[in-house]
Amino acid sequence: MRRYFEIYGIMLRNSVIREMNFKANFLLWMAVEFLWFLGQILFIEVLFQYVDRIGDWTKWEVVLLMGTHQLIGQIFQAFFYLNIANLPELVRTGKLDFFLAQPASPQFLVSTRKFEPGSVVSCGVAIIVCLVAIAHLPTRLSWLGLAIYPALVGLGVLIHYAMMLMLMSLSFWMTRAQGFINAYYSIFQISRLPREAFFGFTKLLFTWAIPLLLIANVPARTLFAGVQWGDLFGLLAVTVVLCGLSRQVFQAGLRRYGSASS
Repeated sequence: MRRYFEIYGIMLRNSVIREMNFKANFLLWMAVEFLWFLGQILFIEVLFQYVDRIGDWTKWEVVLLMGTHQLIGQIFQAFFYLNIANLPELVRTGKLDFFLAQPASPQFLVSTRKFEPGSVVSCGVAIIVCLVAIAHLPTRLSWLGLAIYPALVGLGVLIHYAMMLMLMSLSFWMTRAQGFINAYYSIFQISRLPREAFFGFTKLLFTWAIPLLLIANVPARTLFAGVQWGDLFGLLAVTVVLCGLSRQVFQAGLRRYGSASS
C-alpha cells in the first residue's frame, strides 16, 4: 500500500503541474461549472414558486440534495472521470500496453492516472450550498447522520466509479464506446431528484437495478431525517456488489485484450 500511495502522489503532482500550465482553461472550466450549478439552483427556486413539496421534500431539503449530488459528482470527476472516460481510447489505440507493462495493478493505473484539480474547487462550492441549505432547515441535524455523511458521499462516488468502469469496459468488446459517456451523464442527472418523485417500475429500476436514486438521496436524507438503516445498508450492499462486479468485468476485458502488437 505504501508503494501505491507513493505512485498516486506522483500522479497527483504531475496532474496539478499540467493543469497549471493552462491557467485560462482552468479558470474557464471553473466558470462553466459554477454557471451550470447556479442554473440548477435557480431551477429549484422557480419550481418551488408553484409547489410546496416534492413528495415529502421541502425546498431547502431539495437544495441540500442538489448540493450533495454536485459534491459526489465533482469528487468523482476530480479523481476518476477523466481516466475512465479515456479507457476506450487506450484500448482502441493499444496504449493500454503501457499500463499492463507497469509493476502495479492495471485497474489502479487506468483509474487514477489523471487528476482534475478544478473539480476540487467545485466541491467547495457544493459544500457551501449544502451548508446554506442546512442553515435554512427547520429541523435539527442528526449528529449521527452528520458523522456518517462523508462515508455515504464516498459510497456514492464508488457507485459512480463502478458503473462507469463497467460501461467503459465494453470497449474491450466494441470498437468504440465513447458514445456511452454522454448517455451515462444524461442518466446521471436522475440522482439529483428526490426518490419520492418516482413511482412503480421506474422507482424500483433507479433504486436497485441502476441505483442512481440511492447515491445522493441517502446521504442528504440522513442529515435532516436521521439514519434510515434500511437505506444505509442497501447503499452499502449495492456499493460492494457493483465494485466487485466492475472489477470482474474489467478483468474479463483484459483477458480479451489483444494489445497493439497483435
